[in-house]
Amino acid sequence: MEQQTGAGAVLASRYRLVEPIGSGGMGKVWRAHDELLHRTVAVKELTAGLYVAQADRDVLHARTQKEARAAARIQHPAVVTVHDVLEHDDRPWIVMEYIDGPSLAEAAKAAGRIEPREAARIGLHVLGALRAAHAVGVLHRDVKPGNVLLAKDGRVLLTDFGIAAIEGDSSITRTGELVGSIDYLAPERVTGGAPDPASDLWSLGATLYTAVEARSPFRRTSPISSLQAVVNDEPPALRQAGALGPVITALLRKDPAHRPSAVQAERMLLEAMEGREPRAAQEYVPTRAVTSEELAPVQDRPEEPAPQGGTAQTASLPEPAGSGTVSAAVPAGQGGGWVKRAAVVALVAALLGGGGVFGVLKYTGDRGTDGGPDKAASSAGGQSGGDGKPQAAAPPAGYSKVTDPTGFTLFVPDGWTRMVNGNQIDYTPDNGNHYIRIAADPTPDYKDPFAHLLDLERQVQKRTDYKRERLEPNNFRDTIRAAAWEFSWTEKGVHAGPRRAIEQMYIAPDGTEYAVYMTSPVSVWSTTRQQFDVVLSGWEPPAKKS
Repeated sequence: MEQQTGAGAVLASRYRLVEPIGSGGMGKVWRAHDELLHRTVAVKELTAGLYVAQADRDVLHARTQKEARAAARIQHPAVVTVHDVLEHDDRPWIVMEYIDGPSLAEAAKAAGRIEPREAARIGLHVLGALRAAHAVGVLHRDVKPGNVLLAKDGRVLLTDFGIAAIEGDSSITRTGELVGSIDYLAPERVTGGAPDPASDLWSLGATLYTAVEARSPFRRTSPISSLQAVVNDEPPALRQAGALGPVITALLRKDPAHRPSAVQAERMLLEAMEGREPRAAQEYVPTRAVTSEELAPVQDRPEEPAPQGGTAQTASLPEPAGSGTVSAAVPAGQGGGWVKRAAVVALVAALLGGGGVFGVLKYTGDRGTDGGPDKAASSAGGQSGGDGKPQAAAPPAGYSKVTDPTGFTLFVPDGWTRMVNGNQIDYTPDNGNHYIRIAADPTPDYKDPFAHLLDLERQVQKRTDYKRERLEPNNFRDTIRAAAWEFSWTEKGVHAGPRRAIEQMYIAPDGTEYAVYMTSPVSVWSTTRQQFDVVLSGWEPPAKKS
């Protein structure tokens, strides 16, 4: 029988194990050092295979390989990246991205509970990861607080696809075997039904319930009684969930057909994150009797076990500030600075008056002494100078490098000129039928650009025939605090007709939120889309003031 490998061991002549950082029934996770690339990684060791028969060991090994394949299929910043899979001591090990911070289970246990708005923010990221997984045919099947990691830089990541179901793969689960954490299994899985995306959403609902209420909704004194509760019992009334309560209740409907879709859940979570009770969630909330125990004050209830979870690698940022207020751009003042305007823009006026969807975004002014270039930037085609700061390559033929009076730099198609349009500064060749627009905010209301864009989308949907083409978190200029949005709608006003737009938003290391936006008629979108990539490759924020 193989021997357990301890601290100091080197795997594949490359990964040196440093210390255990988490463990569960299936294995152990180590913090390790990649001696080839000189970076910290997490290495998952399959310890369960040491103590079982060969047939069972083969199943466990197959699951480990399956976990790596499942994670590799998903390209999303909220999914822990798998770097490598290797054999050591005649068993597989998985080398993963190292996340510095606790799991949601550990964070909830340490804090007593997670505040509802923060839990909604976490839920949005997990939902994004699940949507990305479902889009490529992967079901997670083990969403629980222990598999949600909270990085100190504010990221939320979903890990442990060890029992994921991959579309097209033959099952490695034997007849009659039920895999997953019992009190987070959807009812249809307990009763033998086939899992689908709605099953992962149910598990997300149970996870969020545990986070805000500090107890699992269906955990009982034994595995059998827990399974019975999942199938037969309604969760205890939510007492500390605030605006998130109806969303959790909607996700925990017993019948998968009665749960909200992922798109609907995303909108509900966004509203809950802002502290607003989602009205759409109410239609999913059934009426029921409430027990006297549920009506008792929280402090009078028997103490329940703190949330339990699996491996931990990662701490959350404070919930986004502000109330979703948006303000308009103002023209450059004396000295070329941007000035922040506190007034709220009427979104419908921006849309109907030809200002475009981007008119709702916040534009800002004097960046003060804390402003500065994004030192971690890595623009496409850019090169690093001797001081380590990024330097954009020369613009391609047909483009010019332009430094705006406000300080930012970008590549602009030849013939496009700067235009002040009311309170907005654009670059356009034809008085605004095609244009580039830049926004910046040194004190953004959102810590997460993805959440910001989701809120903008919600506002736009109320007033136009808006159609989402894509909206997703991404990586930009070496930061994951970024998101891309592409959409179409019918413009009214001077440039009336079908239009399409694309935007890249990110938060620089100094905390400033930047957005680069471009739009044109749909008929020439293929050209505009190519132009946007070039424009973006030449983007540089204003230089730091001395």
